[in-house]
Amino acid sequence: MQLTLWTYEGPPHVGAMRVAAAMEGLHYVLHAPQGDTYADLLFTMIERRNSRPPVTYTTFQARDLGGDTAELFKTALRDANERFRPEAMLVGASCTAELIQDDPGGLAASSGLSIPVIPVELPAYQKKENWGAAETLYQLIRRFAVKMERASGAAPRCNILGPTALGFRHRDDIKEVRGILARLGIAVNVVAPLGARPSDLARLGDADFNVVLYPEIAGQAASWMQRNLGQPFTRCIPIGVGGTRDFIAEVAALAQVDASDFLAEESSRLPWYSRSVDSTYLTGKRVFIFADATHAVAAARVAAEELGFQVVGLGTYSREQARDVREAAKRHGLEALITDDYLEVEAAIAAAQPELVLGTQMERHVAKRLGVPCAVISAPVHVQDFPARNSPQMGFEGANVLFDTWVHPLMMGLEEHLIGMFREDFEFHAEAAPSHLGHAAAPRAAAPAEEAPAVAEAAVIEAPGAVSWTPDGERELKKIPFFVRGKARRNTERFAEMNGIRTITVETLYDAKAYFSR
Repeated sequence: MQLTLWTYEGPPHVGAMRVAAAMEGLHYVLHAPQGDTYADLLFTMIERRNSRPPVTYTTFQARDLGGDTAELFKTALRDANERFRPEAMLVGASCTAELIQDDPGGLAASSGLSIPVIPVELPAYQKKENWGAAETLYQLIRRFAVKMERASGAAPRCNILGPTALGFRHRDDIKEVRGILARLGIAVNVVAPLGARPSDLARLGDADFNVVLYPEIAGQAASWMQRNLGQPFTRCIPIGVGGTRDFIAEVAALAQVDASDFLAEESSRLPWYSRSVDSTYLTGKRVFIFADATHAVAAARVAAEELGFQVVGLGTYSREQARDVREAAKRHGLEALITDDYLEVEAAIAAAQPELVLGTQMERHVAKRLGVPCAVISAPVHVQDFPARNSPQMGFEGANVLFDTWVHPLMMGLEEHLIGMFREDFEFHAEAAPSHLGHAAAPRAAAPAEEAPAVAEAAVIEAPGAVSWTPDGERELKKIPFFVRGKARRNTERFAEMNGIRTITVETLYDAKAYFSR
């Protein structure tokens, strides 16, 4: 076991909570000690829900361990059923309660409740949050979904699987994907788990195929439905213009409809922006990507094929989908980074020296420390990534959002560099009068440089390594755009160490530039 400050995924019972909180008419009774109720805050504070999750905790304490904790669970189960009157209940144990082995499923079966009770056994010390959500959805669908015969010639119909509570832009993605399906004349039968009731899951069989938006959550259930209900499912993820077009073609083939007119339209502004003169500044920008597998693979494709970036790092914390990420990394000539250690990710970002990071909330903090622009593309996220506005990642409108979200940090980087470059200009320095006043307000004279203490000129600025910088060298370094300044500093210090130079001057900086430009 490893102590850590941050974690990409919580324990699997948090994944089960994401499914329960997404649905209506479903209640989760969680055998958990006092202190394991912290997960409520994820939904009420980060997702900004207007109600707490539908979860009842047994909340046993240390003194209860000497008594009958099983009876505590059965009491909590009966009380929750009486109070909330759900259509169905989930039962399970938190990671701590798992150690006392009270068997919530067996206890629930002996409680004599008149509603369906679905036990979810989630091995907390082997699996994590996304696996817990996938297993919970799988068990619910296995319990309620039944095979149905579709009438011959009926209008095409599908289910949308995967969106949950606490999901990254799931609510907004559903709206965008529904719009695409409506344009193709395909009706949506059930969206699950987000917004569904247990009784809705019983209608899942009344569809021709399933749309899987997030394989981490719905892949297992969709595979079972294909085998047992005869429903094929989509593999294409509609992120980016290319991904959305592939998704439309795949869905049209499954529904046996003509999508040629739809595909002939250019519904996103991203391709036009990418072809514009302004975007030539973006060509070849080095980007490092680390996210859940679905968003990481899609982001790498968009970055390379639609924005002209160079992908210099690609990885995921989703070990269950590591194969997909490794295959995507090979297409970019990279070795995938598969880890859930944020410090390992930070070291990889520093080594790759990217100009943009696409990642999670953790990579946002890492990039800030390294002075590199960052855009969040995947959970785990913070409250600012649950905007009140509609901001999808999927579909053609999602492609517009991606362009804005990824490109603006780079444009702001250029703007900050220009501001810094002209900061000492006679017209633009901090003491200059507004230009529209002409000579009406004479600017205050800036103190001449020669008035600075002579001692300061002679001083050197200590670098973290074995070399130091002169003030002139540091000033020249600051003229380099901040998003590549770190790379320039590291290369110059490496050049100095290679050549036995102890103090870096302006001349050393330009000698290093010439050396590494060969």
